Amino acid sequence: MASGILSVHVMISIVIPVYNEAENISELYSRITSAAEKWGDDYEVVVVDDGSSDSSLQQLEMIHRKAPRWKVLSFSRNFGHQAAVSAGIFYSRGDVVALMDADLQDPPEELPRFLDKWREGYHVVYAIRTKRKEGLLKRACYKLFYRLLRRLASIDIPVDAGDFCVLDRSVVEVLKAMPERTRFVRGLRSWAGFRQVGVTYERAPRHAGAPKYTFSKLVRLAVTGMLLFSSVPLKVSAWGGLCLCALSMLSILGMAGWALLDIRIFGMRPRDATGWTSIVSLIMLMSGLQLMALGVIGQYLARIFDEVLGRRPWIIA
Repeated sequence: MASGILSVHVMISIVIPVYNEAENISELYSRITSAAEKWGDDYEVVVVDDGSSDSSLQQLEMIHRKAPRWKVLSFSRNFGHQAAVSAGIFYSRGDVVALMDADLQDPPEELPRFLDKWREGYHVVYAIRTKRKEGLLKRACYKLFYRLLRRLASIDIPVDAGDFCVLDRSVVEVLKAMPERTRFVRGLRSWAGFRQVGVTYERAPRHAGAPKYTFSKLVRLAVTGMLLFSSVPLKVSAWGGLCLCALSMLSILGMAGWALLDIRIFGMRPRDATGWTSIVSLIMLMSGLQLMALGVIGQYLARIFDEVLGRRPWIIA
């Protein structure tokens, strides 16, 4: 096996971030308990309540009282999905750790397939989604994001692979040792290396409730992934500025030559060209490009600022 465990009997940790999933808690408990009967291994469930405002925490506490293997971590406020996943990884104890969401779009019944691959010697077994049940716009955005990230990232990040995965304990220890507080787990597990393989599955629709990853949150996650694993935006800004400087120099030389020769071009002489409204448009274009470049630099600086502050990425209440 990947972790060097010789016995068949292993300890499995299932990490589940939860944020206002009261409608799904009961079904989640039922399906994981039912699926676990077929595994033949000991297991624990580490549920991280990410500052829920509904009855999710109360339901989880009730489950813990009747099933102690269900461990519950409660954040002092909403720190975000990636922080919750990272906290679950940090406090897990299993020889192998499975990550899945609470909305049952990641079916617990699929985990035996992942564990079989882990037993074959793979350290990371990640899920590749073959079909999504979201709307056309969101599916298109997901597709664009994964392919763009793969092209821009300095590491090989598989497309259509979310957080649903199985991690060997050796990979978990590497993730725990990473000091950064801004986390993009699917990128970090790719960066860690080791033997990795994808397993295809058809993602189910949400069992109940509304999606907690709104479009704006997905955009922020996408931007975080781009900035953490790619310096291409900075390179594009630099090369764009260089090209614009070159075009500006050519334009200046052209205008100087036109003024010296005093020839008519497009029916105009240099003295007729004063006050062009197009100059305003060019100034606005240049100003916009400069602000865009500063914005890209600012995003990187903001991440550096967060890391330098060194605040804890989550607080357990």
